[in-house]
Amino acid sequence: MDVSSTVKYIGVNDYNIDLFEGQYVVPNGMAYNSYVILGDKVAVFDSVDQNFKNEWLDNLEKALDGRIPDYLIVSHMEPDHSANIVAFAKKYQNAIIVAEKKAFTMMANFYGTDFNGRNLAVSDGDTLDLGDRVLKFVTAPMVHWPEVIMTYDQKDKILFSADAFGKFGATTADEDWACEARRYYIGIVGKYGAQVQAVLKKLSGFEIKTICPLHGPVLKDNLGYYINLYNIWSSYGVETDGVCIFYTSVYGNTKKAVSILAKELEEKGCKKVVVNDLARSDMAECVEDAFRYGKIVLATTTYNADVFPFMREFINHLVERGFKNRQVAFIENGSWAPTATKVMQTMLEKCKDLTYANNNVKILSAINNQNQEQIKALADELVNG
Repeated sequence: MDVSSTVKYIGVNDYNIDLFEGQYVVPNGMAYNSYVILGDKVAVFDSVDQNFKNEWLDNLEKALDGRIPDYLIVSHMEPDHSANIVAFAKKYQNAIIVAEKKAFTMMANFYGTDFNGRNLAVSDGDTLDLGDRVLKFVTAPMVHWPEVIMTYDQKDKILFSADAFGKFGATTADEDWACEARRYYIGIVGKYGAQVQAVLKKLSGFEIKTICPLHGPVLKDNLGYYINLYNIWSSYGVETDGVCIFYTSVYGNTKKAVSILAKELEEKGCKKVVVNDLARSDMAECVEDAFRYGKIVLATTTYNADVFPFMREFINHLVERGFKNRQVAFIENGSWAPTATKVMQTMLEKCKDLTYANNNVKILSAINNQNQEQIKALADELVNG
């Protein structure tokens, strides 16, 4: 696949993977992207997962068409991108390995060598002259590892963006970009919004016509759409107006309360109501939804003087990723000593800029008339507040 007349795609698709990074379900596989610039000098961008060494080297050799690489640029050291650096270095023994200096320490840790004598450490703003074009490096620390660099091809106006602007799914997956890119971003990069904002600021002065990420499709059309979403996600802004409800229920009474609330919200004109059963829904999808909407409701039972385990896990995910700038409401259930609301709000104390609803719901085993009124008042507050 051609990115431009002199930039070729040499990545691979993994259709056998079940869990990316050991936790994210990827029903449509995963792409490990790699690229090669065939300028006056030849620069290769990143390798791929260890299981695809031979396929990747074959793709590279075919694209080279008899030429020899001058450089391997290492954007990011996670093994799904760096696993075949050693194989590349053995095959192309005159090629220089280019990376941010911390990456060479990681290479020594991962692979037993930092390629001393044939490595080139680059910093923010450094350039690499390929003869017919100049590459400019942009450091992107903690997006989402400390050694990450992006590279801008000044000739073709291409940004090689490392993991930024990536998504779950093979390049052949016929699916909405935003859904799987959002799940990828929130799950993997989400904690580092401030760092992403800093990189976006640095990139704002660049004329970018193409984005080449390390996962997912090459982006060429309507780049403002993708950049705007990244700006919303990394600034913890609200992407979609609506209310998202997350619940756990043991005997169905908390679920019933959630169903009543969802109906009340819709009848009162809420633009979008989403309901997630934390015991049955994909946890990464739920976390994605929490960051997407501006108002969330947490509904759960008291369990061992705490909260139900799936709710505790969910809130831990939110806190870990720096959840902020949202309105939160609570529905709790307990048969003799309900404490769920107190526990959940205490867990969220580490999150910044949260506001809490005034009309929370306390159920004592089963819904009564008072609970019905509480739910109506909560719905009215969430729609009109």
